Amino acid sequence: MTNHPSQTPEIQAYLDRIGFQGKLDNGADTLAELQHCHIYSVPYENLDILNGVPLSLDIRDLYDKIVVRRRGGYCFELNALFGWLLGELGFPVTHYFARFWRDEDNLPPKRRHHVLQVEAEGARYLCDVGVGGNVPGRPVLIKEHLEQPQGTECYRLDRDSFFGWQLMERKGEDWRLIYSFAEEPQLPRDYVMASFWCEHAPESIFRQGPMVFIRTSEGRNTVAGDEFRIFAGKEVRILTPRTPEEKRDAFRQYFGIVLPE
Repeated sequence: MTNHPSQTPEIQAYLDRIGFQGKLDNGADTLAELQHCHIYSVPYENLDILNGVPLSLDIRDLYDKIVVRRRGGYCFELNALFGWLLGELGFPVTHYFARFWRDEDNLPPKRRHHVLQVEAEGARYLCDVGVGGNVPGRPVLIKEHLEQPQGTECYRLDRDSFFGWQLMERKGEDWRLIYSFAEEPQLPRDYVMASFWCEHAPESIFRQGPMVFIRTSEGRNTVAGDEFRIFAGKEVRILTPRTPEEKRDAFRQYFGIVLPE
């Protein structure tokens, strides 16, 4: 791996955490590989919320949780730390709020998602490593109506006069809205209140049950209630741990999450 002027032991440990071994520069290919490595290495999870462990959005605490203790997190954690990494590597990063529409029947009540705009080679990209489901595995060029295939998936960005950019996914012959975001830059402290609501509000989806997800080379691993669901191609294997020890082993094996005994 080529040395980078900003590379420090902390940065190297982060790159090791996500398994990045490519060339370090500020190019679009490097940005894409960093995002790709991240989503295949760091799980999306809300286990601290369910277990009553207070969240911190301080970068030092996020680094300890995600890099040192090899845990995951949700969008306000994952995209905050990934944005920090990209900034340390010299990428211009702008933080935005997004409104999550997927699986919503009506207007979502909150802007409760954190996304990144990242510049590379004179272009702007949407980057996101903080969704507990399928979203672009690589950056999406911020350009209206441009269809952008990623493997078997395809995405594009539309514009709405009120909600701003709309990330769309192709499902068969249809295009479906995932989330929308306006180009209103945010500061780290701007996410504290939204994260606090997600962590504590009785109606928050993050308090209803485990939300655990990671992509794999074969498909994805998820948790639904007490079930661990292992997707590989068109096959799905369902495991239901019977004891706390079996559950800890399953989190370790399928998500790389080591929970305290």
